[in-house]
Amino acid sequence: MEHLVNSKVKQIEISGIRKFFNMVADYKDVISLTIGQPDFATPQHVKEAGIRAIEENYTTYTHNAGIYELREAACQFMNDKYDLTYSPDHEVIVTVGASQAIDCTFRTLLEEGSEVILPSPVYPGYEPLIKLAGGIPIYVDTTKNQFKLTAELLKPYLTDKTRCIVLPYPSNPTGVTLDAHELKEIADLVRGRNLFILSDEIYSELVYGKKHTSIANFLREQTIVINGLSKSHSMTGWRVGLLFAPEVVSKHLLKVHQYNVSCATSVAQKAAIEALTVGKDDADVMKKFYEERLNYVYQRLINMGFDVVKPDGAFYLFPSIKKFKQTSFDFALSLVKNAGVALVPGSAFSEYGEGYVRLSYAVSMEQLIEAMDRIEKYIQQIS
Repeated sequence: MEHLVNSKVKQIEISGIRKFFNMVADYKDVISLTIGQPDFATPQHVKEAGIRAIEENYTTYTHNAGIYELREAACQFMNDKYDLTYSPDHEVIVTVGASQAIDCTFRTLLEEGSEVILPSPVYPGYEPLIKLAGGIPIYVDTTKNQFKLTAELLKPYLTDKTRCIVLPYPSNPTGVTLDAHELKEIADLVRGRNLFILSDEIYSELVYGKKHTSIANFLREQTIVINGLSKSHSMTGWRVGLLFAPEVVSKHLLKVHQYNVSCATSVAQKAAIEALTVGKDDADVMKKFYEERLNYVYQRLINMGFDVVKPDGAFYLFPSIKKFKQTSFDFALSLVKNAGVALVPGSAFSEYGEGYVRLSYAVSMEQLIEAMDRIEKYIQQIS
């Protein structure tokens, strides 16, 4: 009966990140630096807000777009943090994580043959959703440009079929981000064209040494901003995403969202109100630890001889392993077997990720120290 399955579904594959994570799960004494899961607990006051919601029987459907108080809090958060102004009435939708917001966006914007430009290496969750919506992913190689999609790199890829450009900054897997000047140049390039920017800013609260800037500050009318609480408040399992867009498109996004999930979980929404108001700066504590870990791991990798771009956001490093003359998969698997450290093969992030591995430093410093010691010993053995 498999022949009855939608051909587009049959053609997509499980994420390469999860594939490798599952493959090495049974190895003993392995330090896993694979999954982008914050190692901090959800802040206690946020958990208590969720508990109160259950005890007060706040377990029913909410407005399709989300609890109004949460939408107000989300808009205020964006204004306070990033100088962005959105209406809680018509320009924000609470989604089931950022992933569902991305899915809704592609299904709303794309038609058969629509092109979506992706800076690569890139998070593998975009391509399947683009293809399921009938779109065509167009990859731009950023490996020779510090992993940044700039206006100069972007321009040759713009066609009459371009419907969307994905700006996933800070980036998963590279951790790099774009500054205000770089974003403004992209905005100036695409202003007035018949396309939208999907700006995935889920790591916006984890930017080091500078303030996060959104391209919506320069091109609000053509930008859909996606954010959420998974990374900023260590709420991955609560599944709270936030989708901001001009009313002209958000009213259509809401239709797709409504028929997809009806609404985000009521209990999680109540917790999210607490996170975005009382806990609006909760990420600052985590960010301090992440930055310390980044500096430590980056310097250890440099001392080992790795070629690696120092990121300024998220909690990933993306070192090159080209000098070892192995595929990224073979290198990563050998590292697990011989050193007891799991990294994600760069090939999981498109063909342009080949020759790299992704390292997540969202684990304790103790684990990172041991992992770096193991990697260093392994590198000495194979060099």
